[in-house]
Amino acid sequence: MKTIFPTLLILLVGCSSPSPTESFEGILTDLPSMPGKSEYLGTPYVTAGDRLYSVGHQDGSFPDLGWHVTGEMGGIWDHPIKLMDGFTLGISAGSMYYCLNDAQEFINFPMANQHRFYPSEAIAVIRTQFVPDQKEGMIIEYVLKNTGDEALNLKVDFTGMVDLRPVWLAERLNQTDGQDLADFDEVNGTWAARDSLNSWHTVFGSDQQVSAWSQPKTECSDERKGKGIDLTLQSEITIPPGEQKVLKYFISGSYKSQAQALETYKELKQSPNSLLQQKMDRYSELANTARLTIPDQEIEAMYTWTKYNTDWLMRDVANQGRGLSAGIPDYPWWFGTDNTYALQGLLATGAHEEVKATIELLLKLSESVNDNGRIMHEASTNGVVFNPGNLNTTPYFIHLLWKYYQWTGDTDMLRKTYPTVQKGLQWLEQEDKDGNGYPDGAGMMEIHGLHSEMIDVVVYTQAAYDAASKMANALGDSSASKSYQQKAELLSKKINDEWWVPSAGSFADFRATRVETLQLIDAAIVRADTIQKPWAVEELKQLKAQVGRLRDNRVQSQVVHHNWVVNTPMELGIADVDKAEQALETARKYTNPFGMYVTGIDRDENQGKASKWKSFSYVGAVMTLPTGVQAISEARYGHPDASLDYLKKLANGFGYALPGSMYEVSPDYGMIVQAWNIYAVATPIVAHYFGLKPEAYNQTVTFEPHFPTGWDDVKLENILVGDNLISFEKTKSGFTITQTQPEWKILLISPELQKSTLVNGQPAELSSTTLVLTGLRNEITL
Repeated sequence: MKTIFPTLLILLVGCSSPSPTESFEGILTDLPSMPGKSEYLGTPYVTAGDRLYSVGHQDGSFPDLGWHVTGEMGGIWDHPIKLMDGFTLGISAGSMYYCLNDAQEFINFPMANQHRFYPSEAIAVIRTQFVPDQKEGMIIEYVLKNTGDEALNLKVDFTGMVDLRPVWLAERLNQTDGQDLADFDEVNGTWAARDSLNSWHTVFGSDQQVSAWSQPKTECSDERKGKGIDLTLQSEITIPPGEQKVLKYFISGSYKSQAQALETYKELKQSPNSLLQQKMDRYSELANTARLTIPDQEIEAMYTWTKYNTDWLMRDVANQGRGLSAGIPDYPWWFGTDNTYALQGLLATGAHEEVKATIELLLKLSESVNDNGRIMHEASTNGVVFNPGNLNTTPYFIHLLWKYYQWTGDTDMLRKTYPTVQKGLQWLEQEDKDGNGYPDGAGMMEIHGLHSEMIDVVVYTQAAYDAASKMANALGDSSASKSYQQKAELLSKKINDEWWVPSAGSFADFRATRVETLQLIDAAIVRADTIQKPWAVEELKQLKAQVGRLRDNRVQSQVVHHNWVVNTPMELGIADVDKAEQALETARKYTNPFGMYVTGIDRDENQGKASKWKSFSYVGAVMTLPTGVQAISEARYGHPDASLDYLKKLANGFGYALPGSMYEVSPDYGMIVQAWNIYAVATPIVAHYFGLKPEAYNQTVTFEPHFPTGWDDVKLENILVGDNLISFEKTKSGFTITQTQPEWKILLISPELQKSTLVNGQPAELSSTTLVLTGLRNEITL
């Protein structure tokens, strides 16, 4: 097995079709992969499709895990229901019985994963599983190898730990989890289980001859919660010395009928290798869309695998829709807030259809609880909205809609969403209680008592006005366009004038009265003291004394927590250059080797130590989103090397616990896969290092590259903008740009362009440092 590096990506391309009898192990042998670490075998992994996914531990076991629904977030999920807590295999060899739940090795592939067991000197077992696209089912393969000198006569027990239950917030739909019941289907050789109170079903079977039984608990199954039942299929096999036996098992589900689950089961069993090949082919396309080649192989691998990670999070749920979920295992549903970031990364990496589907789903869910343009924050996969929307979500969603139009030129979608934009801005303005232009309420930072005027809410509101102005202009609504632009310009000025705190060298966390600020400082002191941050306690006490000397109770800008959102003016490019330079320098103090602290006063003086957390809390967290925002901010203000340093911090957490993925909290805490990572990784690279600015609606694309030091030979290939596929290559001697739509205009802006520059061997026609190109291929020689 090989750790994935750029030169190996080609192995995903042009794979010959496997024979129907070839094992998954054989098919995947030469594909890019990443091995796990022995110390993290007792931590989660995921194998995912868009209809179904499975979460267990890297050692092959399926313990109860997760906190959102305590102990129930692992196992096999066919949203909005759970099918199983997991599965296990037991092997009887003479007087010995082996339970395959303690793998010695774990290997992750982009579209599958593998566990390796060595239960005895004579037996080696490789378990491989994957979830086919658009199927409510998964396929598990065991390759049993006889590594001894005598024939093995084995009894093999595959146990499905059935636990049919509903997803989070089911009680709001009056759904009650019933006792699970089961029957063995002699004709198909399958177990068919059902929930006694609901039309929820799971079916599983094998490609082997089987006998079957059910029991409360098998020798290999774990203690677990719920109203499930253990169901076992037993096969008897003989393996000559030096040979192997391949066994496949098929699990399907349905939240509608047993007949539907059985139909899916038969589809899985009929062509497992073809289904794997189809998934490999799609991942080949995924790898080659917006394909990156750079000198830094670790960053390149992180970029590529983050595209895979995001694909693992697509949830397609009948009667609800298709959209990008937030994270696994505890947030496998839909967030308006998270997607305002994540979908920007998907646009940059070419997943435009997935972005459109997610936007439409978020609008549908929002409209189910809001009639005022407000975008909801969080909804379960059963359609129940938990939080109708924080203040930051709506304006940043409007900003996202304009990004979508820039990348796709989808005028129909623009017309469809523009009324929501107008209503959303009206709602935001109503939330400005004192009429000073700043909506009042919670933003990204969910700190108790922190619900005043928040910096991220204000910054994203400015971006929303700017986006709305451009939308209105595109739709011929000139009066609204002018009004929105005036509001955007005024808010930009006020952010720089009223939110800047010179003494802190930072934009403010929030604006509040003296009394409110003192209360928040007292709470912050308790927090800092509780988690033993004496430097923060001392700083906060000094700030308390300073605020206490104020003579009036008027609202003022304050830096108390050093929350990451103080950097959003740089993320969006609103900050004046001199303020941005100071703020970026200040922000660098609140990092560790894995990235940016969510709350700066949580900074640990003993930096860089990964730890096993005993309870779920974001206190003291270093997270991928704040780190990505900082990478974008540095790049936006002309510091690509400093920006790359933040990506290298992200890379320190890439594959740290789950090979091929980055945890939500760096390096090994929280969600094992997180949607907004694609924003953190792809946006600085595509939008800033390559300087790509799409205008699909004008059939124009601009490249204004600012590469980090050492990035002399780089490529970004098959970038999707509208219906155009564009490739951009930079070498020491020049640029090569190709596209599939020759009439499109490509603008190249670079100080390297001189009067002596040649285009396709002819003297260039330059306008300052800008070159305007059309045609299928242009070679620019410096």
